[in-house]
Amino acid sequence: MASTFGNCSVLSSVVLLIMCICLTQWLLVFPVAKTIPNGFSLDLIHRDSPLSPLYNPLETPFDRFYNAYNRSISRINRFRPSYSKAVWSDIMASGGEYFMNISIGTPPVLVLGIADTGSDLTWVQCKPCEECYQQKPPLFDPMKSSTYKSVQCGSDPCNALDSSDRVCDQEQNTCKYSYSYGDRSFTRGNVALEKFTIGAANSTRIDSPVSFPNLVFGCGHKNGGTFDDVGSGIIGLGGGPLSLVRQLSKSIHGKFSYCLQAPDSAAKSSKLIFGTATDSDAVPTSTPLVDRDPSTYYYVTLEAISVGDKKLAYGRGSASSATEEGNIIIDSGTTLTFLESEFYNSLESALEEAIEAKRVSDPKGLLSPCFEADKGMDLPIITFHFSGADVKLQPWNTFAQVQDHMVCFTIVPSNDIAIFGNLSQMDFLVSYDLEERFVSFTPTDCTKNHH
Repeated sequence: MASTFGNCSVLSSVVLLIMCICLTQWLLVFPVAKTIPNGFSLDLIHRDSPLSPLYNPLETPFDRFYNAYNRSISRINRFRPSYSKAVWSDIMASGGEYFMNISIGTPPVLVLGIADTGSDLTWVQCKPCEECYQQKPPLFDPMKSSTYKSVQCGSDPCNALDSSDRVCDQEQNTCKYSYSYGDRSFTRGNVALEKFTIGAANSTRIDSPVSFPNLVFGCGHKNGGTFDDVGSGIIGLGGGPLSLVRQLSKSIHGKFSYCLQAPDSAAKSSKLIFGTATDSDAVPTSTPLVDRDPSTYYYVTLEAISVGDKKLAYGRGSASSATEEGNIIIDSGTTLTFLESEFYNSLESALEEAIEAKRVSDPKGLLSPCFEADKGMDLPIITFHFSGADVKLQPWNTFAQVQDHMVCFTIVPSNDIAIFGNLSQMDFLVSYDLEERFVSFTPTDCTKNHH
């Protein structure tokens, strides 16, 4: 049950997407566009892709991988199990892996934002700016849009914000939001309704945009910190009632998908699909989504992991933890996959038994185990046994080249939280059904944008 490692140079630069998306028990229904027959899609531009405005041609693939490692470590802080409000602020504001383009207002203004599946409210920098970080695109001016509408205090959109995130301007009876991030970045502004224009309808395969009126977003008049100057804000793709996904739920039948590829794959973008993705010949495997708090995240149940033919029950060693529902989060915004430390020791031992190569040390001391590598090296298939779904990961999903003759395992231990990261999701069509409450994995060549 082994697979040839293949082209190591491709593996080394694999650092992928932002999309942890979870579900909520309730949904605010706002008047949006009619149902789209087969959905629509748009590009996700990886920050390390040659298509990205952040692309640095002087960085090596090894540099990019280690940078992605550091962003993964920063991002995991927000998933700590205490789930207090402080946890929500632990994410680094500039930690996004993917950008996406949308247009806001009438006439439409193009906005390049971080696609963040760990956030709900979409916000952009707006005029007039009391305090703004420097951005290269022009600021959105709500005074020039004929479809901009303020949101009143006490309204459903205002009340959908957490009480610690909303402020009421009593004089003007307008709802305001206030978000802070772990690196002291922040955004504050008005909650408003606006027309969004997104993607291209794929029912006819004509590149025509799809418009949705009266979507809730944040118009940020005071923003600062470590945000990238190429972007205008954050596109919220989380599971809360104000996220873009949840606001469009009725139009897209509660379905969306993404297909992630290596950022250097022929300089092509990955795809985000709202609605039903095109069927493929491959057979999907599905696992139920588990309801847990906070509802922003997608929880599933991991029962076991196989290294080749050797199957290891997942958990901390007790029967109760081995069968705990919702014990891992699917997050496309974290590059690496994190597993419980106690279980990880058994997994590492199984890897050493399965790989006939000399074990070596990562010179940066970050990843382990690592092995001497050559092009003929055989690495095992790693299978994640979710509840009702066996997802077989190829070597490019679980190993990366960190030096010319060294490969390292990209699944790492965590003391208190498990995350199924985006390296493990590469070359799968990952589809979420928010109505039927499941997520499916379909092996897919994501370099072929025909979804």
